[in-house]
Amino acid sequence: MASVLAGKMGLNSLLRKQSRNFNVRICTMESDMEFSCEVLDQEVPKEEPITFNFLAKFYPENAEEELVQDITQHLFFLQVKKKILEEEVHCPPEASVLLASYAVHAKYGDYDSSVHKPGFLAQEELLPKRVINLYQMTAEMWEERITACYAEHRGRTRDEAEMEYLKIAQDLDMYGVNYFLIRNKKGTDLLLGVDALGLHIYEPDNRLTPKCSFPWNEIRNISYSDKEFTIKPLDKKTNVFKFNSSRLRVNKLILQLCIGNHDLFMRRRWVDSLEVQQMKAQAREERARKQVERQRLQREKQLREEAERARDELERRLIQLQDEAHMANEALLRSEQTADLLAEKAQIAEEEAKLLAQKAAEAETEMQRIKVTAIRSQEERRLMEQKMLEAEILALKMAEESERRAKEAEQLKQDLQEAKESERRAKNKLLEITSRTVHTSPRLPPDLSLSRENLSFDFKDTDMKRLSMEIEKEKVEYMEKSKHLQEQLNELKTEIESLKLKERETPLDIIHNQNTEQGTSKQSNFKKVISQLRAPHSVFQHRD
Repeated sequence: MASVLAGKMGLNSLLRKQSRNFNVRICTMESDMEFSCEVLDQEVPKEEPITFNFLAKFYPENAEEELVQDITQHLFFLQVKKKILEEEVHCPPEASVLLASYAVHAKYGDYDSSVHKPGFLAQEELLPKRVINLYQMTAEMWEERITACYAEHRGRTRDEAEMEYLKIAQDLDMYGVNYFLIRNKKGTDLLLGVDALGLHIYEPDNRLTPKCSFPWNEIRNISYSDKEFTIKPLDKKTNVFKFNSSRLRVNKLILQLCIGNHDLFMRRRWVDSLEVQQMKAQAREERARKQVERQRLQREKQLREEAERARDELERRLIQLQDEAHMANEALLRSEQTADLLAEKAQIAEEEAKLLAQKAAEAETEMQRIKVTAIRSQEERRLMEQKMLEAEILALKMAEESERRAKEAEQLKQDLQEAKESERRAKNKLLEITSRTVHTSPRLPPDLSLSRENLSFDFKDTDMKRLSMEIEKEKVEYMEKSKHLQEQLNELKTEIESLKLKERETPLDIIHNQNTEQGTSKQSNFKKVISQLRAPHSVFQHRD
């Protein structure tokens, strides 16, 4: 693509002058062609500073194929974005949101929720005022929609985001069209549109859908005499189209645009020159190198993230082990306290059992003594028998109590034994946990350590071939991406449709909606014409 872009040649000396007449010539070569732009006899305001905008004169048919250098792509992206925001190019609301998300990505890089917090787009101009006024949505709501799309673009570079912006913008109906007010033979006001694909005739109130189009390779001759222009189609059976413009200078500008666009149209369909081939080869090599570098950085980032995840897992495991050790210590302390209490109770029960046994023995001795010294008298015998019966009952109770105390002491001994066993197991578990804690300290595993030796990467020819195959594969997947893009635009349109204020729609919005419902647009109509194109041939003439 040959384009006239921002230049600095002679600007300083030009700004120091206040003359009304001056000449400026800027030349920029993007292919093997060179175009110049002349500024002659302009009415320059005397106030300072004076601002000059040097913009692309000729638009590419396919930005991805024709914008070779990164700086050209960036400057062209800024120009297209400015035209959309200033509403020189009509853009549907849903496409405006998607374009805004790519513009944000081109400026800020990948989305990061910790950095790009709500409000970070408050000072950015991202949407046309027409779109903002068309919906009952606050700035926060617009930012939320744009950020949601922006987050989906993760993994793209800034250059790729700019190119995605241009690929969407180049499908807009008014993209790259220069409009001129003309009149036909009957004196009816019309608009002539000149772009990279051909000439288009519009009604004054509809700049979206042309009434008719003339592809460059269907035009046999374009000429003008004074203010009258004549377009002769290649098919001689087709009527010649004539129109008048307002000024002679406008005729010259129209002819220059026709010559330049036609020349570029032809050159795009020829084999590239050696210089262009070298430029494209260098651009492919640079893209491949950036792709390899991006993959290397992606692998480093992935390894770093895996190492961080492993470190976090080790730290989490360490905290878990520390909690388990703390709980084991508490259990051990409780076991020791329980064992001491059980030992004390067992000792008391044993002493009580001994005391009861001693009392039982004393009762038995007393009973034997009473038997030996029993009084022979009946009364005394009866009293003696009663006392003996009471002594036997008391001895029996003493024996039962002693037996119960003995069983209780035995049970306490068993409980004490179990408590000691529990204490032993708790100590063993504590030793095990302590040993595991030492071996699982929060250090990065050897296989996760990052070193330049492991991450070194050699850029070989095989990588270049593989990347070239991937680039070809991307071309094959273009249709699928276009389908996904259309689905994304439809989804955005559905989400914000309920908030639209119908009474604020502009005539162009209404025309665009009608074209969308009917499935007609400048591109669809023009592609039908192009599909039947014959071999390109054109002759441009100027008759004085």
